[in-house]
Amino acid sequence: MAAPSDGAAVEMLCLRPGYGARNFVDQIEVTRAQGIPGERWQTAPWMKLPDDSPHPGIQVCILQKRVLDLVWTDRENTVHPGDTFIVDMDLSRANLPEGQLLDVGSAVLRVSEVFNDACVKWKVRYGVDAKDWITVPEHLDLRLRGILCSVETDGVIRNGDRMFKLPKD
Repeated sequence: MAAPSDGAAVEMLCLRPGYGARNFVDQIEVTRAQGIPGERWQTAPWMKLPDDSPHPGIQVCILQKRVLDLVWTDRENTVHPGDTFIVDMDLSRANLPEGQLLDVGSAVLRVSEVFNDACVKWKVRYGVDAKDWITVPEHLDLRLRGILCSVETDGVIRNGDRMFKLPKD
């Protein structure tokens, strides 16, 4: 699955206002304070900090297009996984280590330390084989389920924007 290492186009921008709800839009706003305004991250995050506030490392979810194309075979009857956007880019730890800054649209995202291991909904929607493929120990560094990011700089992301790795300091 040799995807490009940089400069991938953003596809399928998706807002998740509630559980199971998907709104496909042309652009989204991202903020450090709210993640993606209107998304359930602010009101019903699946991971919280000790003070019970939403964990910033799960504000934005990015899935690799080649993985989506392999597992989401019945697009008429199966719900989209709900990732914020899709890119045809190598999301592995080797290419995008924790802390890597990503320039996308007018925003900057930071690759989170939180590992996306696919929830039970992934298994129900796409099958046990798709879930097992993601979590096989030798696949973990590939991040087949995608990456989670925090918002570093507020901005707007549009379909077709390119995602670039920013140089490390």
